[in-house]
Amino acid sequence: MVKSYTRYEQTQAYGLVNSASANVVWAQDDFSRLSGAGKAIVGANEEVLCWDVKKGELLSRWKDSKCGYEVTAIAQSGADKDVYAVGYEDGSIRVWDSRTHTIIISFNGHKSAITSLTFDSSGARLASGAKDTDIILWDLVAEVGLFKLRGHKDQIVDIQFLKVGPGYTNEETDDEAAANSDTGDNFLLAASKDALLKIWDLSSQHCIETRVAQTNGECWSMGLSPDGSGCITAGNDGELKVWSVDQEGLRSSASQLGDSQEHHYLHDRGIIYRQGKDKTTGIKFHPRSDYVTIHGSDKAVEIWRIRSGEEVKRSLARKRRRKREKAAAAGDQNGDVEMDEDGPPDDISNADVGEVFVPHVIVRTGGKVRSVDWSTSRASKLLQLLIATTNNLLEVYNISPKEKSKKSSSADQTPDYNRSFSVDLPGHRTDVRSLAISSDDRMLASASSGLLKIWNVRTGSCLRTLECGYALCCSFLPGDKIVVVGTKAGDLELFDVASSTLIESFSAHEGAIWTLQVHPDGRSLCTGSADKSAKFWDFKVVQEEVLGTTRTTTKLKLVHTRTLKVTDDILCLRFTPDGRLISISTLDNTVKVFFVDSLKLFLNLYGHKLPVLSISISSDSKVLASSSADKNIRLWGLDFGDCHKALFGHNDSIMQVAFIADPQLEEAHTLFSASKDRVMKTWDARKFVQVQKLPGHHGEIWAMAVARNGDFAVTASHDKSIRVWNAVVDDPIFLEEEREREMEELYESTLTTSLGADNDAEGDGAGENEEKQEVGAASKQTITTLTAGERIMEALELGLEDLDVVGEYKGQVALNPGKKIAPPERDPQYMALGGISAERHVLSVLSSIPAASLQDALLVLPFSTLPALLTFLEIFVERRWNINLATRVLFFVLKTHQKQVVSSRELKARLESIRGAVRKGLGEWRDLVGFNNAALGFLEGRVADSGASRLEDVEELDDEGKGRKKRTFVDVA
Repeated sequence: MVKSYTRYEQTQAYGLVNSASANVVWAQDDFSRLSGAGKAIVGANEEVLCWDVKKGELLSRWKDSKCGYEVTAIAQSGADKDVYAVGYEDGSIRVWDSRTHTIIISFNGHKSAITSLTFDSSGARLASGAKDTDIILWDLVAEVGLFKLRGHKDQIVDIQFLKVGPGYTNEETDDEAAANSDTGDNFLLAASKDALLKIWDLSSQHCIETRVAQTNGECWSMGLSPDGSGCITAGNDGELKVWSVDQEGLRSSASQLGDSQEHHYLHDRGIIYRQGKDKTTGIKFHPRSDYVTIHGSDKAVEIWRIRSGEEVKRSLARKRRRKREKAAAAGDQNGDVEMDEDGPPDDISNADVGEVFVPHVIVRTGGKVRSVDWSTSRASKLLQLLIATTNNLLEVYNISPKEKSKKSSSADQTPDYNRSFSVDLPGHRTDVRSLAISSDDRMLASASSGLLKIWNVRTGSCLRTLECGYALCCSFLPGDKIVVVGTKAGDLELFDVASSTLIESFSAHEGAIWTLQVHPDGRSLCTGSADKSAKFWDFKVVQEEVLGTTRTTTKLKLVHTRTLKVTDDILCLRFTPDGRLISISTLDNTVKVFFVDSLKLFLNLYGHKLPVLSISISSDSKVLASSSADKNIRLWGLDFGDCHKALFGHNDSIMQVAFIADPQLEEAHTLFSASKDRVMKTWDARKFVQVQKLPGHHGEIWAMAVARNGDFAVTASHDKSIRVWNAVVDDPIFLEEEREREMEELYESTLTTSLGADNDAEGDGAGENEEKQEVGAASKQTITTLTAGERIMEALELGLEDLDVVGEYKGQVALNPGKKIAPPERDPQYMALGGISAERHVLSVLSSIPAASLQDALLVLPFSTLPALLTFLEIFVERRWNINLATRVLFFVLKTHQKQVVSSRELKARLESIRGAVRKGLGEWRDLVGFNNAALGFLEGRVADSGASRLEDVEELDDEGKGRKKRTFVDVA
């Protein structure tokens, strides 16, 4: 009988607030619009998390089970606030509905991680930029990629649609409004790491202007003002370059296609420098106020204020007056003449950019800043800033704006700020270095530099958060009420879980405590340190007097009993389950086995080429497993010290190995290993074979713990996540099937890589030295599109045969009307589908392919299948079956195979017969849509005539320079 093994699958991932790979987006609270701090939409490895920043609660998780890649970019639609676009590390994009937490559309066109996403003002189009230097425009209504823009030589750092023109006014005619809507979002502003700033004309699909964004290296970020009149680009050394955008010139450029004169729409207004001298990674304008936030990768966010025109005039006048006074004091008679050369006093168009942008306040954060977003909640009159840091933390700061007062005393005061909310309890600030599971497998202890957290394994909720030193190892003591932690400073710290208090902390070693373990009898503890010693500690309960009283209280004490000296630093130690031996791994690449009672050396295990990082002993005390930085796992027999097998386990240092501790299980010799290559594996230590490979982490795995009964394993990684891998009883593993599945995954990965290389070769043109074309198709072949294309070919092949058989049968029935003729033998697949016709089957196959993948799937079809496809498309159009899909497929294949179709007489005749049916069918749809549109207009007029009022959203806004309030009305149609 073939042996089966237990399968493990990831069921939970917790301990993560936000990852450092994606930006943060602030969103309005769903329930209370006028109160509350809103929501934070953040990337968390392969998931998107929605946090209530006021309560610190997790509202929802957005995860695609088919995608394990990291989230790298998030954007919110301005037209529909519940629609979000999320970009991933593999270049795919998914559009999510935040209300239902489901995917609306999936796009796949980039070859590497998405770096920037933006919606246009109507929400119908999405632009994406990636590390592959390409920009792709997506149509969200038709669910297709429109085109790909090539021109940058390095990754795209930011892209924005340019809002051209003043917008709609009551004085505009219908023609002017239509012109504005046509040119409003037809320009795209893109900044790249290659220090180039480009404006793309989307109507003509070409670049109309290129400017050098930075003077001293790469461009790392860009920010566009809410009205689109200007932007700021940033690079190294704190340099910020300010640009003005000629909106009128862009608006009129649509009518100047034949004009050969070069036009400049971006104008350099000057350079300013922020206080931080590191590279600037983010710029964000406030959507309603004249403030802009600028930050680098340090622990500070600089907020700058944009002065109004009156303030700039007053500042220039003050400078003129001071200059005139200095000139008069120096006896310079030509001072007035020099003043006149600077221009008229009311002209601020040529004012220095430093007069317009002035520093407001610097916000010091709790970690290195990854991304910021303005909060536009109306609950407070203060400026609110949402900050996501790289150390797994979200913070909301309240910043006081500049008071509108002319008094110098108020102007000289430094604006203050305070942290109002934070989301920090659900995770560690630094990497988790040690994990420990309680004896009943219900609680999990995770220790990092500064924090010890106790988790409920089943629910993933954080039960306790305790402050500790730089923890390197930890363990539950018998009874699961006390956790002991070994620190880098050589201290042992005892924590009471129930009362969340530190019981005792004392210096146990002169060096870092790398490892500790409780003796199997539960009466003592052994610690191993970098001071080349292992110390044994007995547990004793003593009665300690309470200070100031005569009462006593029971307290646990660790009493040092024995010390074992070795020749090198101790990295790991483990007792055998029977308590007879203790094995110690040292920095000299060896494992030494001692008798516990006499501390005499029993075995010396040589074989590893680099230090042994972890040891585990099987529940029967017969097999010792050691993992090393040399990427190998060695299995040793504890009877004679012979090496049973050396396994090349991982592609990087193996940090942890662990056997299942329960001796009564059949799989007691199942071994778990976790490595810095981000993968956990299970092994059969008897047959020396790999059972299962468990990828999932996006960073090095530092710690691992296995439940006593083997029901689950827990891993902690550099990506700040703690993942639980549960045993799946209903789906056992058979080694041959698992190896076949791994080979299929390897084949698919190599196939997609080769497809990407082929696409690159096609885009490079005929010669190797030729540059890529500026515009390309937004397509990318994947395994999904390949299999979809194969399904279409199979359906067409079966359908043609079935059409001939059924046509012949119908012909015989027509010739012999009174004669009973047996129905023909059709393909069993049609019988299994309930006797479906060939036409319906082909249509169902085409309809089952997602609209975003349909064009890529059709590219898989060879030209030889085109006659069969046209045959079925003609049937669909004539019978009015999903005419929208049929015409879409028809136009795309004609565009793709245009040259071959033109040179084929047979296809010409076929197309002539299809053309009439398509004209007639589309004409009917046009009439239907026109009739419905007219009916809606009629109903709208009737509602207006009945006196129904519009929904009014009254919002108080500060009128510039006057301090009065005005009301704005939002038409909700």
